[in-house]
Amino acid sequence: MAASSAKRRHKVRRRADMSLLGGIRPPIAVLSALLLSLAGITALGLGRASQDPVPAAVLTSQQHFAEDGAIAMRASIDESATDLTRTAGLFSAGDPVSPDAVLDKIGSVYQKWMGTAVVEIKSGRMLAARGENVPVTAVDTSKLAGQDGLSPRMVRLQNGETRLLALALLSWPDRPQQLLIASSSLRFPGISLGQFRSIAVIDSEGRILSSDGIPEPEQVLTDLQRDGVKRSNKQLKAFSKIAAAKAAQHPLKTKEPGSGGFPGVSGSLLGDSFEGDRSVAGYATLTGPQPGEGTVATALGLTVVAMVDVAVDPTRVVGPLFGLLAAAAVLLIGGLAVALLLGTVQRPLLKLFLESRRLTRGDLTRPVTVPRYGEAARIGQALERLRRQLLGEPAGTAAVSSGASRRSRFGTRGLVVVCGILLLAWSAPMLLLFNRADSTVAVPEQIISDQRERTDTLSDRVRRALNEGHADLVSVSSLIGDRTSPDDMKKVLERTRTEHVRYRSLYVRAADGTITARAGESPHRLPAGDKGNDKPFAQPINVLNDSGKEPVIAGYAEIPGRDGAAVIGEFRIDFINSLLKRPGLGQIRVVDAERRVLGGNTGYLAFQSLPKRLDELATGANQKTGLSARAGGVMYRDGDGVQIAGAAPFVGGGAAKKLGWTVVSWQPAAGLAIPEYSLQNRTVLSGLLGITAAAACLGWLHIVVVRPLRELAGKAEALADGDRRTVLFPHHHDEVGAVARSLELVRQQLQEQRRRDGAPLAGRN
Repeated sequence: MAASSAKRRHKVRRRADMSLLGGIRPPIAVLSALLLSLAGITALGLGRASQDPVPAAVLTSQQHFAEDGAIAMRASIDESATDLTRTAGLFSAGDPVSPDAVLDKIGSVYQKWMGTAVVEIKSGRMLAARGENVPVTAVDTSKLAGQDGLSPRMVRLQNGETRLLALALLSWPDRPQQLLIASSSLRFPGISLGQFRSIAVIDSEGRILSSDGIPEPEQVLTDLQRDGVKRSNKQLKAFSKIAAAKAAQHPLKTKEPGSGGFPGVSGSLLGDSFEGDRSVAGYATLTGPQPGEGTVATALGLTVVAMVDVAVDPTRVVGPLFGLLAAAAVLLIGGLAVALLLGTVQRPLLKLFLESRRLTRGDLTRPVTVPRYGEAARIGQALERLRRQLLGEPAGTAAVSSGASRRSRFGTRGLVVVCGILLLAWSAPMLLLFNRADSTVAVPEQIISDQRERTDTLSDRVRRALNEGHADLVSVSSLIGDRTSPDDMKKVLERTRTEHVRYRSLYVRAADGTITARAGESPHRLPAGDKGNDKPFAQPINVLNDSGKEPVIAGYAEIPGRDGAAVIGEFRIDFINSLLKRPGLGQIRVVDAERRVLGGNTGYLAFQSLPKRLDELATGANQKTGLSARAGGVMYRDGDGVQIAGAAPFVGGGAAKKLGWTVVSWQPAAGLAIPEYSLQNRTVLSGLLGITAAAACLGWLHIVVVRPLRELAGKAEALADGDRRTVLFPHHHDEVGAVARSLELVRQQLQEQRRRDGAPLAGRN
């Protein structure tokens, strides 16, 4: 029995001699490292000597502006190629017509090409032409049958301008095949530039193919203005070279903060300063609507560059002093908390560990050094009583006369709470009080201007999409004519709906209301015509309902020679909503003439009213200034913070103009990378990091040290009171576990001592 006990004691001693990997040291060491890191983060993040010369929100806005231009140009090029191919296919499916008739019909339906021509492929002879001279010699007709032989191509004219040529085939039986060519410039469709902004299209080598916004030198009056034009042209060329190099990279490797969901390569650039202004630019490649999805436009390798001069604010939001003081404070408070943990928790526990091992080795000559506070003091008093009992003193004798009470009111848990309060005293003000951005935040004027101009561009994009849809209906109705059978009508409708995803339903409606041919979903009920008028629509495009889950928007085009029959196309509301999904504009709504919501980029209720102040903004934007209404932008300041908004009515020609719709966008300025908000966010982040570090490390300390130590203190006192039956075993192989193992060895020694003396074992009832 004695040999077994000795063997067990040797095993426990050997395990106690092992290196302590856990215990009290790691939480305190990790807390110290985290507080040092937090001080560095605070000093670097809040104590910068100067801020960026241009707010990050302005740079991100220019990036989004270039993305808008790239999306608009890609959609315009793809739409032009699709329209030309589809129109040529519809002509080829019918009876042969003369080249002049083809070009006249195209010119009456579409007004987007600068020049059109029909060429006989075999002989190369020009059969008909309209508009400006089309550079037909740039098309090698012998290679049209090859791969991508009919793809759009760019041609540079002698005057330096670039033309984009779209090609399509006209084929009839027993007739020579003809080539339909349409030329267009690379001008941006419906991009609102505002003041002091320029935009350009560049190729893969950085050459500027077309630009807008910079006047020609002969258009300005003074030498200073001419110098400004030269500087702008030079800066735009420099930006173009950099953008072309960046555009050659992989999109996934070039994503920058604020790039949003744009699937292509995009970013922002900083240029030179001139008289207090700084040139900034955004760039974006022409890319497909989905990642990895190419189109005829994306194959051209074009990139859009948008440049603007912004005023540089020489003032700083905060100097380095605040960051340095905050870092010094966290070092001081953190050092005090760590010193408190080292002096009142770690050091007493390590002393207990050494004292308990001394007793297990049989060194009973010296009294146990009893700590002053908490559970360590209770365990130390119990060890001293056990030392006396090993020397022969009976169990249950009063505690040693060390001056310390048996149970300290202020325990280790209270010390940990005090450390948490110290760290919270630094973190809470950082989280809730310091560097709060209120309604007086200075929002850069360029941000408000960009909100207005981008909303205007989006409004024009929606209007053009509806106009293109109506032009498709007019083209289909003119090609159906008065001799097309219902089966052939259905084929034409199916082909049109397949090529254009904007329609949920296409159908031919006779004058009596019957549906002659249909493609897609079932049509909605149409309004009855007025007396003496069989037309169900008052306008070419109409909203058929004024309530329900979603608006029903339909276009109308009468078929010539069919006594009131018409082609009607119902637009998918999801198609309109997809046009509005642009990052950096916040919430976007399309409203009708009565300010009722028809579509949006986020969740909305159809036909609900706008908030009052946005309704007033939309109403004001629709007031004519000069010949037409203009887009408006505004910034609201109230108790809820700062909000910027823009409203842009439909302005321009086409069937959609008569709708009287308006696009409205708004967003809180707090979501933008404005210096005041960035400083607030960094301050809040520092506070959150401080609270997280304190909670994690002190919680860790409570779980692995404080709670086991409290439990061990009770068992140690019970052992000193005479309980020899309760076995003490460690929960963890750390300092507390080592003390528990030593107490277990002492308990075994006392049991053997009782057996040798022949006394009965003591126990608790």
